[in-house]
This record gives sequence, structure tokens and C-alpha cells, in this order.
Amino acid sequence: MTNNTNTDEQKPPKTSLLFVVFFAVAAAALTANHTFPDTVVLVPDDDGQGMTLLKLAAIVATILAAAELSMLFTQWLFARRNKPAVEARMIARLYKLCAVLAIVLSVAAGFNMLASIGSFFALFGGMLLGWSLQAPVSGFAAYLLVSLKRPFRPGDRVQFPNLGLTGDVKETGPMYTVLDQVGGSIGSEEAVGRYILVPNALLFSQVVINYTVLQEAAYMLDEVVVRITYDSDWETAERVLLRSAEEVTKDTILATGVRPYIRSDLYDYGVYLRLRYHTIAKNRAEIAYKITKKIFQEIQCTPSVDLAIPFVYSYRAGADKRDEPPRDREAGKIRQIAIDNVRRTQPDPDPSVIAELSQSIAANGLLQPILVIKNPNADYYDIIAGDQRFEACKSLGWRTIPAVILPEKAEPGTAAAGQEG
Repeated sequence: MTNNTNTDEQKPPKTSLLFVVFFAVAAAALTANHTFPDTVVLVPDDDGQGMTLLKLAAIVATILAAAELSMLFTQWLFARRNKPAVEARMIARLYKLCAVLAIVLSVAAGFNMLASIGSFFALFGGMLLGWSLQAPVSGFAAYLLVSLKRPFRPGDRVQFPNLGLTGDVKETGPMYTVLDQVGGSIGSEEAVGRYILVPNALLFSQVVINYTVLQEAAYMLDEVVVRITYDSDWETAERVLLRSAEEVTKDTILATGVRPYIRSDLYDYGVYLRLRYHTIAKNRAEIAYKITKKIFQEIQCTPSVDLAIPFVYSYRAGADKRDEPPRDREAGKIRQIAIDNVRRTQPDPDPSVIAELSQSIAANGLLQPILVIKNPNADYYDIIAGDQRFEACKSLGWRTIPAVILPEKAEPGTAAAGQEG
């Protein structure tokens, strides 16, 4: 399907030809009016004088020629500045509007109707203009206020909380403030290249937060939160976090004189370590990413620090596919047995039951170990109780499973009586 906009842009401009036509008509009308001064007078006055038809035609043609000449100059100027042709056409519409108004006034003058138009405008024009220009006048007043007080300037990062909008100021004009939107299409505080026009009139009724009020030192406080387990080495964890932040933000530390620091909170699964540091407002997302990556790499090489994960207890416990047994269990009776060394003794369980049980174990962990007994004739264990739990853990990809190993002399029937999934 052909794009009408592209086709329209490929058409050659007719402005130069129209200018020549209108200019020729104006010159011919003026020459004819000078040669034949006694042509038809539109509305003769008491002395029989007035604007002739040829003179009015010359004035109309001159106005149209001037509009076309202005369009030609605008097209040349925009092309010289490498601006899109569509912008020149937008300005051309204003020239056409001005030309139409000038022609209407010229025709009214030719028929001696200017006084009537003036009286009508005096009665209703002021009211109409006051109503229609209320927002533009407010916008222009806000533009003057911003220019004088300078609460923000081009280059600042500002936020309009009531509008849910954050952006970098590109320019402030008489009617609009242009923002390069930050976020919106992505979940991060980075400029996305999508320009937004904010009417200046809104500035009188909106709260504006300026992130970079001091452009020579556009820094703000930010934080990266890391959750560690209760048995992690707190001092080591703090050193890892502070060292990572200091390496990434060393230039900011030199500029501000403020070093990173840590605050903490306790929660159900461990400790929140809140690494706080000063960052360049416009590079906040990138700097946070670099610090987070460095912290993660450091913790992977630090056995005494472990990341806390809800329901799994810790990063390393989750990586090993095992649960931390509760404190009140008899730890001596529970062992981690390789999944491959365990065999079921019951028929295949219902797949839907296994799927549901897998979701529960993935969310809450294995709350009860399985019961097994060593097979006297082979090098593996037979399940006495917990076939469904075994299949659910196996479907989750666990390499080992917590199990209570019964003595080999125990009769399987004695334990199977209390078997559950």
C-alpha cells in the first residue's frame, strides 16, 4: 500500500510558479489601473472617488505574491538548516492564513466596510479573544516567569509527579516546554528519545521537581539493596558493598566529598543491606547497574557472604537444590541422598497431583523428608513413604533430596501404614 505522506513529499513545489503568476497579475492590474484610471469604482465617495476594481485586484495579487515569496524564503532557509520539509509547510499555513486575513481587510476597505467590522470587533472581539487566548496568555506568562526565575533550564532533569512524567528539558518556548522523556517505555530512569510538549500554562498548577538544580554538580542520593542471610559475615558483606560503590563512583566521591555508606533492616529471611551513594542524576541507571554487577561478582567469590532468597533460605541452598532443615529436626537421621540412587516402590502417581505438589515445594520448600531403606540386593534405596514428594522434587531438577534412612532390619509394612504423598 502506498504511503500518501511520502507521495505528497515527492511532489515538486508549485510555490515558485504561483509567485510568478501572482506577481504578473499584480503588475498587470496596476498598469491597467494607471492607464485607465476611470474604471469601475467599487463604492464612490461624495467626490466620486474610491478604490477601483483593478486596484483591488492588484492589492489582492500583491498579497498572494508576498505570501508565496515568504514561503519560498522559508523553504530555502529550512533546507539550508537541514530541517524537514514538513516544518516549512507548517509555517506556510501561517502565511496563507495571514494572506486570507489581509485580503478580507482589503476587500472590506474597498467597499468601505472597515468601520462596521471595527464596531463588531469592539462589541464581541475582545470577549472572544479573552476567552480563546486565556491558555496562551497563561502559557506566555509562565514562560516569562521561568525565564526570569529559572526554576529549571534546558539540560535539567525534571519530574511532574501529578502527571507521572519525568524528562530532560530540551527547550522552553513561549507556549510549550519540550521534554525528552525519561522512562515511560522502559523500566529505568534513562532518556528514551521521545519528546513531550508540556503546555506552559500547566506550570502554574503543577509541582515540578528538579533533579539537577545545580547543573555544575548534578548529583543525587541513590541506593542499591542487597539481601544477605543471617549467618553471613556482616563485616565482609559491608566491605564488598562499599568497595564496589567506591570503585564505580570514585569521580563523584572526589567531586562531592561524600563517600558511600550503609544502612540496614531486618526481615523474615535475612538482612537488608542498603548501600547508599551519590550518583550523577542522568546516569543513575547505568551507575546502579555497574555497582550491582560488581557486588554480585564479589559475593560469588566470597563464601562467607550468602544471598537470602525467600522460601529457599539462601542463594547457595537454592543452587544446590536442597532445603535447610528446621532446627528442631534430628539432623543425625536426615541425609541428602542423590536422586539417582532412589527407587520408587509404588505405582506411577497422578501427574496432576505431582504438578500441584511441585508448585508447593518450589514455593515453600520440602517440609518433610522422605523415608527410605537400603535395598539389600542393590546399591540404591527403596522409598518407604514419600513417592509423590520424590517425583515432585525430581521434576524440579533436584540433584539430592532430604531422606530419613530406616534400619535395614525394619519391615517395610510397618512404615508404609502411615505413608503419605
